[in-house]
Order: sequence, then C-alpha cells, then structure tokens
Amino acid sequence: MPANDVIPTYERIGHIWAKSRNRSLMEKQWLDRFLTTAPRATGAVRVLDLGCGSGQPMATYLAERGAVLTGVDATDTMTRLYAQNLPKAQVIKEDMRSLNLDQNFDAILAWNSFFHLGADDQRAMFARFAAHSAPLATLMFTSGHIAGEAIGQVADAPIYHASLDPAEYQTLLADNGFKVLRYTSEDPTCGHHTIWLAQFTGT
Repeated sequence: MPANDVIPTYERIGHIWAKSRNRSLMEKQWLDRFLTTAPRATGAVRVLDLGCGSGQPMATYLAERGAVLTGVDATDTMTRLYAQNLPKAQVIKEDMRSLNLDQNFDAILAWNSFFHLGADDQRAMFARFAAHSAPLATLMFTSGHIAGEAIGQVADAPIYHASLDPAEYQTLLADNGFKVLRYTSEDPTCGHHTIWLAQFTGT
C-alpha cells in the first residue's frame, strides 16, 4: 500500500475512525507539556494542528485550555468533523506537504499524522515546520521507534506508516532550528507512542 493511498482511505473511513477513536485522553500529560512550553505572544497559544482529524479528544482539550486552533487536514471528511467539534477553530483543507500559510504559530502538533508520510516527505516537512513557527514555538509529533515502513489498520482498512531513524529526526530538527526538549520511545503511559517535543530556536 503506497503512502498516497492514505488520504483517500481517511476520506472513505474517517467517520468510522472518529467514532472508534480512544477518548480517554491518555495524551493529556504530553498536551500539557506542549502548551506550557509554548510562548504566549498574544495571550493565547496559537496552535497549528496538522493532520487534525476530527479534533477529538486532543484539539478539544487544547481549546478548553484556552488555545486558539487552526486545523489542517487533506480530507473533506475530517475537516467537516473538526469544524463541527470545534466551531471556533479555523479549519483548512490542505495537504500538509504543500502547506504555506504565510503566518506562524506558537505551537505545531502533528500527532499520528506525520508518520503517514513517506520518508522523503517527512524529511521535507521540517522546513515547513520551521516556516510556520513563531520564536520559541513548540513542535510535537509522533513517529515510529525505528526506521522502516509498516501497514497498520484503521477501521479494518490498511493504512501506510513510515519512520526515519531517531538519530535522523534529531539531525533534521537541529538543522531546521529546533532543540529537542523531550523524546520518549514507545511511551507506556501513552499507548506506546513514540513522541517528540521540540522548541524552535531559529528565526
């Protein structure tokens, strides 16, 4: 299954995925770190939510904490759900690989979305992260714990995943002006996700 099948798959099964999505908010401790590390130049943390999905439960939690959300997803299914669940958020239908909003954000989230891109597209995303980052912005994303490709399941549909080697992620972050604040491989307190939290120190 190629990476280019990810978008049409989520377009087709997005509603099923949204209904089955774990709502326990096991991600809370990471979301709190994400928010507390972010700058608040305008008084509220401006969050760019890449591959935003339905917005539940993570984006709704961020909004409840006072964040201002901009959700980006490549599917009509997910952007409609996000708009329904977060009526105050800005929602943009766009492929993150071509994103060019000409604005920056205090925090960028790519949770369980970035890892659906192929290896070369992942490498190219770090310049886009930097281009959309305000000074000292936080970036949080999930990846695989080792380099490689895998086919997972979403609502009984096959779905593509890829990951670079952790050392390469560290290099890409540093080369694009990010400092790693926290990295946990297969966090047992968060569904065994591999999680990166970084801060933009470039300009």
